[in-house]
Amino acid sequence: MSEMSRDQVLPSLLSADHDRSRDEPEIAANIATQLEHMGLSTWSISVLRRLRDGIGRQEPKCVLEVGGGIGHRSAWLFDLFNGDSIDRFDIIEQGAKFGVILHRLQSRYDAAPWSSIIVSDFSTLCAEEKAWKLTTASGIGTDERRLSERYDAIVIDAPLSRLSDELGHGIELLSNNGVLYTTEPEIPVGDYEELDDEGKANVDGFNAWIEFIQKIQTTHHIAFVPLFGGTIVAFFKR
Repeated sequence: MSEMSRDQVLPSLLSADHDRSRDEPEIAANIATQLEHMGLSTWSISVLRRLRDGIGRQEPKCVLEVGGGIGHRSAWLFDLFNGDSIDRFDIIEQGAKFGVILHRLQSRYDAAPWSSIIVSDFSTLCAEEKAWKLTTASGIGTDERRLSERYDAIVIDAPLSRLSDELGHGIELLSNNGVLYTTEPEIPVGDYEELDDEGKANVDGFNAWIEFIQKIQTTHHIAFVPLFGGTIVAFFKR
C-alpha cells in the first residue's frame, strides 16, 4: 500500500488472490450448513473469498467485524488470521444467543488471547467510545473501553434500516490507512402498506445509503466489486 497512490489501493486490494485456496474453510462450511437449517442468510462464498483476499493483502493488525451472526464470516477471518501476526480481532453481535455461538467458535481457533466477542449494539459502543474520550480528556477517570480507538480493517454487516448509520460509525474508527468493507444492499421493490413499518424502514434505509455514498465520496475512495451473489463495497480515505 505504501508503494502506490491512494486511488490505486482499493482496486489492488480487491482483485482475486490466486495464491490462496478457493475452497471454503472446513469450519465455515459446517456453519454454512447450520445457517441453511436455521433459515438464515449469509454473504456468498464469492463475496467472502474476495473479502478474505482483500484483508489478507492488507495485513491489518487491528480488525473489527460488526454483525457476527453465528460466525460464518468470522470463521473465514479466523482461518485467515490463525497463525498470522494480528494484534486484535473484535466481533460485535447484538444477539446474546449468537454471542454464545461466537465464543465457541473463538475457542475452536484458540483465539481468546487476540480476539474478543462483544455482545452489544454497535451504536451504543460507539457512544461509549466517545464518552471514554471525554472522560480521559477531562481527567475524571477511565472506564474499561471495549473498542479500539482505531482499526485497520472494519467489516460491517447490518440490516438496511441501520446500514448507513453503522457505516458512519465505522468510518470514524478507521485508521489513516484503514479500509471499511460491506456489501451493496438490494433495492427495495414494490409498494409498502401504510402500516408496514419494515417496508418503510427499508425504503428509508436505502435512501440513507444513497445519501451516505454521495456524501462520503468527497472524503473517501469507494470501490464496488460485483461478484456472484453480491457486490463488495470498500471505503478508503483520500
